[in-house]
Amino acid sequence: MARRNYMTEIGSIACDDLTELGSGKEGWLIDNPNLIVALDTNSIALSVRYHILVLGFSNGADPSKPLAKIQPDLNAIEAEYISAIEWLVFGDDRALAIGTSCGYLMIFSLRGDLIHKQLVYPGRILKLRVRGTKRDMNEEVSSEVCVVIPGIIGRFDGSVVQSMLQSWLEEKQRQTWDQKAPPDESGNGYAKLPYQLWNVNKYGSCADAAITGIMPPPLMELQSSQHYYSAVTVGNDAVISAFRLSEDRSRSLVGAILSKVVPATFSTIATFSKMIWRSEPSPPTKKPEEKPQSFARASPLTCLKDSPRKGEKLTLSPGGTLAAITDSLGRILLLDTKALVVVRLWKGYRDASCFFMEMLVKGDSAASTSAYVNHVKNDYYLCLAIHAPKKEIIEIWQMRTGPRLLTIPCPKGSKILQPTYRFGSSSMSTSSYAPLEVFLLNGDSGQLSVLNRSFS
Repeated sequence: MARRNYMTEIGSIACDDLTELGSGKEGWLIDNPNLIVALDTNSIALSVRYHILVLGFSNGADPSKPLAKIQPDLNAIEAEYISAIEWLVFGDDRALAIGTSCGYLMIFSLRGDLIHKQLVYPGRILKLRVRGTKRDMNEEVSSEVCVVIPGIIGRFDGSVVQSMLQSWLEEKQRQTWDQKAPPDESGNGYAKLPYQLWNVNKYGSCADAAITGIMPPPLMELQSSQHYYSAVTVGNDAVISAFRLSEDRSRSLVGAILSKVVPATFSTIATFSKMIWRSEPSPPTKKPEEKPQSFARASPLTCLKDSPRKGEKLTLSPGGTLAAITDSLGRILLLDTKALVVVRLWKGYRDASCFFMEMLVKGDSAASTSAYVNHVKNDYYLCLAIHAPKKEIIEIWQMRTGPRLLTIPCPKGSKILQPTYRFGSSSMSTSSYAPLEVFLLNGDSGQLSVLNRSFS
């Protein structure tokens, strides 16, 4: 009987430059808490605190020749370091987003050029999430870049980030043809990107968070053109918390009065004092430091407290209707983000990692492997891939309440990854569908494999 093949090798990232990240030691890929990995469809970015290595693994790419080595200009006085990375993919345009321990968002080109730098909020950026919501394959309803800081969520509109990136690329191309204009190395050649910021520490600081989608306004509230978003957070004090996020930054009546009266009072006092007392000319002041914007309204909806259980990581389904949450007791909770109800629970998965994927559960296996068959979305089933490193296996479960479909052995020291969301990908057409895939990176060999989408 032929042995089933559950994975397909697609390339290798083994090269000498990986030694700078700690490769060559047993467990280097999973034991180093400072090592961050972000995957794209044909390249991978690895970071350790102060520098980033970008490698290609497909289309004949030579891993011994890195695509880029990026060393951001970080604040040495504040001991700033890289705390999060994620790809930004807009059709054929790609860039790398970096979050720092001081709350800065930086965007770099694949050549290492600083495209944009902006303070989101003072604090360590834990996670950068890139996702979009689509009504069908051709219409993208909304897209966003979500920034997670302990107790804080920031949201950048994907279309705004895309416009900024395209403007920079056009300007860079003009500079290539016109050598008179020197390149801007400050990273601030464009205006500050607008974004929303919410304080979600009502139930304690969060370890991970995500905006799950757009939700209707609360009852008895006047209709407006502003959007409301739903958000889920996990943390030490509350395993799961849910919030309604508003775009409105208006505060209470008392806060509004104070915000108007107090500055005016101090201004009047300062003006009056200058009239009475003569002061010597003040020395030239330094450029004012960049300040974060005020918080928008975040209304708590519910929370789950179950000490000593602590929420650790969460991952969202494509539509944002499901969230898989890992906790400190080795459990995985499947949350319905619309009803805010836990619909499934797995036990005995310590240090687990989860990603949603789509599989051809039924149908002709021969047709599924044929290059001439174009599958549509309805041909796939939504599944959850659970990597249990203690057991050295990957399990695939059918959603929401389906059975376990596969148990795949995987080498020790491996890590599962998923390519970032691709905004408005031009490769999509009505006759084909690109399903969610999960990849496995072997830390010992550097081999990258993709989990097959069928049982064959």
